[in-house]
Amino acid sequence: MKRLPLVVLVVSLVFLFSPCSLPAQESKKDLPERAILIAPEFYGIEINKDEPVSLDVSLINRGKKDEFVELSISELPENWKAYFKTFTFGVNGAFLKGDSSKSITLKVEPGKGVKPGLYAFKVKATTKDKAVTSTADVSIKIKAKEEGKDAEGIVINSSYPVLRGPSDARFEFNIEVENKEDREVVYNLSYEAPENWEVNFKPGYEEKFISSIRLKENQLRNVAVEVRPSPLTPPGEYPVKVKVESPNAKGNITLTVNITGVHKMEVGTTNELLSLTALRGNKTSMSFYIKNTGTAPLTNIQFLSIKPEAWKVEFQPEKIENLNPNEIKQAEVIITPSESAIVGDYSVGLNVDAGKVNKNLELRVTVKAKPIWGWLGLFIIILVVIGLVFVFYRFGRR
Repeated sequence: MKRLPLVVLVVSLVFLFSPCSLPAQESKKDLPERAILIAPEFYGIEINKDEPVSLDVSLINRGKKDEFVELSISELPENWKAYFKTFTFGVNGAFLKGDSSKSITLKVEPGKGVKPGLYAFKVKATTKDKAVTSTADVSIKIKAKEEGKDAEGIVINSSYPVLRGPSDARFEFNIEVENKEDREVVYNLSYEAPENWEVNFKPGYEEKFISSIRLKENQLRNVAVEVRPSPLTPPGEYPVKVKVESPNAKGNITLTVNITGVHKMEVGTTNELLSLTALRGNKTSMSFYIKNTGTAPLTNIQFLSIKPEAWKVEFQPEKIENLNPNEIKQAEVIITPSESAIVGDYSVGLNVDAGKVNKNLELRVTVKAKPIWGWLGLFIIILVVIGLVFVFYRFGRR
């Protein structure tokens, strides 16, 4: 019997400190019938101009009753845009069980051209029957940008900022973009290039075009810059300025394309014919033209020929020292068939060699006999006929 007070004391202590004790059970009964609260994670924010804001907002039902809660935004500055959303869709209402909470995102986008200053608006949560309401103030300060100074936070480098080649080539630079901001950022890509040039951005080792990149904090990424000059671009050095920009940071890098010029040439005859007639041992000639259709000058243009044995082929002039882009010059080929050439068609090849480019023409030369041989042949035929007639009449009577 003496141990009973001790047992009662132990049981009392266990009951007092137990998580299932009566006072804890009684705490739920202390909740009001209805009470809601809307609470932004931060109510005072400072951003740069044109920078969007994503803010976590807590919706709390502090009452015992389940509630349908409607969400709204009031007193929003002119030209600003704000809305509630989850990860995938927009939200303007939510269901909250008694004594529970939810977290949603408030997205705020300042209007274009908004000046630096302090801007305020309200977020509001109201039960569906309009009986219970909660509001919260949010203020956003837009910082003034320092005059003449770009925002920091980005580093752009290229190992090979100068590439060289003809204007009909494709130039592919590689740049490294590093995010130095303390958060994930989407950077827009743009460029300034000579007129009629084509510039595209591609991810490293991927064949698709992009116009922006997303970088996490301190992340570095390679971007390929593909440049296609206008085919008619004359030789010289041409800058291509690549811009990488976000609302809070921007940077640029100048890439240089050194155009060496395109060597192209067109060769043809002035009458568009590739055939001519010649007499054995006699000279015959044909004019042809050389046109520089490239963007680089052609120098020391020489003429060569492939001809039948014992034939003679000459050129006037023997060579052309210089031919500028879009310039045309005329030359003449003089062909002398061999004295022993048989009557018929022959092929004579002409080669126009400008060093880095050359063109070929193939001429068909029809060789005919000299007129004296024609008359001599006719005379012989006549003599043969007269002889036959004489023989017929003299020996035919016998």
